Amino acid sequence: MVRDLALILLAALIGALVVCLPGALVLRAMHRRSITLNVLALLAITVLAMLAGIMAVAEAMFISAHDLQVLLVVVPMAGAVSLGMGWWLGRRLARAAMWAADAREQERLAEASRRDLVAWVSHDLRTPLAGMRAMAEALEDGVVSDPVSVAEYHRRIRTETDRMAALVDDLFELSRISSGTLRLKLSEVSLGDVVSDAVAAAQPMAAARGIKLLSTTGHWPHVTASAPELSRVVGNLLLNAIHYTPEDGTVTVTGGRDGEGDWLAVSDTCGGISEIDLPRVFDVAYRGARESARTPGAGGGFGLAIVRGLVEAHGGRVAVENIADGCRFIVRLPAL
Repeated sequence: MVRDLALILLAALIGALVVCLPGALVLRAMHRRSITLNVLALLAITVLAMLAGIMAVAEAMFISAHDLQVLLVVVPMAGAVSLGMGWWLGRRLARAAMWAADAREQERLAEASRRDLVAWVSHDLRTPLAGMRAMAEALEDGVVSDPVSVAEYHRRIRTETDRMAALVDDLFELSRISSGTLRLKLSEVSLGDVVSDAVAAAQPMAAARGIKLLSTTGHWPHVTASAPELSRVVGNLLLNAIHYTPEDGTVTVTGGRDGEGDWLAVSDTCGGISEIDLPRVFDVAYRGARESARTPGAGGGFGLAIVRGLVEAHGGRVAVENIADGCRFIVRLPAL
């Protein structure tokens, strides 16, 4: 009895090794293939190794012809079910692996974005803070005493304070957008009223630089939006266009409704943006696209990132394209 059992085990082992050894080479060659294929190959090798062991034991006359016939029916059926389960499991593992890889990549990009953001903020704060400190020390030590110079120092300190306050506001808005804490109070808003207010607010800056600020007077649609956030979108687009449009240029605001929904466009005469930089103009703190045309006080590079975040929070999208003598930013919002 013990001898027969030993022979059975030996025959089954030899039969299984005949399949497993080449199977191991196959799996080694497939290590760069998909997870699903590897799982299916592993299960197929297992089933074939079992069949090979059964056949080896049968050839040694340890299994009757009837029992062998039953096994040859049962084992392939079980193998087919195993392959089906293996295909399903392999697909799940592949999706999980892809999700994990995407999550790691997103985390890496987020960490790189955070580092860039800290670097940009440090750069933008260092210069005005150093200037304010120097002017404050000059006033404190009495180096500047005549009323005209003192008033000018006070004015410059206030201007730099306003710049830093605006930068802090932008950072706070970005943190609300990126953390998901932004809550919109949606209502029916007249897009024409929002544009009119934003144009009136930006008109003094445009006039100071000799830039024509125009808006269409046609029919403006009503949209479902949060009025403060939508006003900030239009205002940021106008300020961005004014900052990068040369003197005697033109900034135009248009809008309407088409088959895709409601839209708003801000066009300028900046000369255009390079094709390499176009996909990145909405990235946080990215100013490479038109850095050479940047004017003092143009902000920390967060305006367009805030525009994209606020528009997407409304369920819309924003894009930029080059036109004949400049570029055009297009905001699309869902129809009312």
